[in-house]
Amino acid sequence: MQTLHASNPITQIDRGSPHYPPRLWDLYDPPASLYIYGDIALLKMPMIAIVGSRSASPEGLKNARLFARALSKTGVLVLSGLAKGVDSAAHQATIELGPNHHTAAILGTGIDVVYPRENIALSRAISQQGILISELPLGVGPKPWHFPRRNRIIAALAVGVVVVEAAEKSGSLITARLAADLGREVFAVPGSIHSLNSVGCHLLIQQGAKLAFRPEDILEELCF
Repeated sequence: MQTLHASNPITQIDRGSPHYPPRLWDLYDPPASLYIYGDIALLKMPMIAIVGSRSASPEGLKNARLFARALSKTGVLVLSGLAKGVDSAAHQATIELGPNHHTAAILGTGIDVVYPRENIALSRAISQQGILISELPLGVGPKPWHFPRRNRIIAALAVGVVVVEAAEKSGSLITARLAADLGREVFAVPGSIHSLNSVGCHLLIQQGAKLAFRPEDILEELCF
């Protein structure tokens, strides 16, 4: 855990503000406030979430980067949760495309706290080329129950959720199922039947998620 030192002000957006994302009203418990660091105009962009395992395989990280780059090039904002593994790979790949490509990180901490600490540089890069978002007050550190609540914000903001790798009990499945309940499109990237990190994706496909083995599968479904 580490404090994010930033020169730009943090913006608080309350329910009722014209800047409050209307998609969050689909939640039964929309956040009372959002704390924003970055360009709040990006909240109006269409968002696609890329989520997955914190302990992703090399192939999973490669796929996260592949999907993030392809989706970002269509003009959507790549959304994730700043976790290790798939989340970080998706954020980083988007940033590497250059200043006209944007990513948003939904945090399970106060917006002035970076977790995991190895993502300090990535968090700063996102704040310059995207947006950091949290419903938690400043200074709040990571707690286990913060992350499922963070996941509901990811699910609500996204027009679609792409699960790249996920174990059977992965938090990414929470995000995917919340997204489905909210009427969002859910996509799962298949993997080896011998990989524990692919079990969650295969279960999602059995339960009705759309199989996506290339970015075009998502773009065609969402008409981007």
